[in-house]
Amino acid sequence: MAKEGPNWDGLLKWSLSHADGTRPTRNLSEEDRKWFTEAMQSQTIDVVKRMKEITLVMQAPQELLEAQEVTPQDIEGMLDELQEHVESIDMANDLHSIGGLVPLLGYLKNSNANIRAKSADVISTMVENNPRSQESVMEANGLESLLLNFTSDTDLHSRTQALGAISSLIRDNDPGITGFRLANGYTGLREALESDSVRFQRKALHLLHYLLQENDSDCDIAIQLGFPRLMMCLVSSVDADVRVAALRGMLELAKDRKCLTCGSSIEKDKLQQILEDRVKGIRLMSQEDRTAAEEEKQLLDSLWIKFSNK
Repeated sequence: MAKEGPNWDGLLKWSLSHADGTRPTRNLSEEDRKWFTEAMQSQTIDVVKRMKEITLVMQAPQELLEAQEVTPQDIEGMLDELQEHVESIDMANDLHSIGGLVPLLGYLKNSNANIRAKSADVISTMVENNPRSQESVMEANGLESLLLNFTSDTDLHSRTQALGAISSLIRDNDPGITGFRLANGYTGLREALESDSVRFQRKALHLLHYLLQENDSDCDIAIQLGFPRLMMCLVSSVDADVRVAALRGMLELAKDRKCLTCGSSIEKDKLQQILEDRVKGIRLMSQEDRTAAEEEKQLLDSLWIKFSNK
């Protein structure tokens, strides 16, 4: 399955033999120019043709792949290559037109967890800041498949990558946000925050913050599901990114008066103790670490003011 790459060694030796830095650059002979052009052209990949080849493999029945001794690792390598191709918005949009999107989404149901995770990675890359590909994935029911993996996959890595793809898919995509809400996506985010995986928590917090910024009314959902209490606990996380993301989320919720006044959502005394402990912890840091924690300190101060004036 591996595709032979450019002959970099040959090109390097040729370059060094003609430009070693000790003599002036000379004009290429017609023979050298022809050789170099042919060498480069021979390594040029027809990306659309290559994506069509990958699509054929994705469409192939599992029995055929096994008969050809294609391994899950081969499939992962192929998806790695596809991900590089769809980094180009044009190539990402072409994937659907050549028939590659549907079998890619089908890989979300593959029996191999790494393939499920990798296919979510590819989807995330192709829809990021790409409204046309977002629409194509939505029309192909890609959000439903990603949500299923996010909430129900038995493999935590696959769940995490599915969440990353969902985040890319629904950003600046109103139908995607609506679909996420209607499918109880917030319940999935709550489960992610309750997990022991720092990566899972980070991705969930970043998406939660975005959703709360986009829709003030979603604060009600977050409060009802107990997000304030969960984020309050994550303010003490060992991971700095999780702490900062949790503080941002709490500040976003604090704009809602219900969050400020609902005692069942926020235990004021406990929160203030947590904030005090974090501020003291930052004060005990080295100067270098305190500088790195400057954003966290500012968020702590802002949150303290919000709830002190409650």
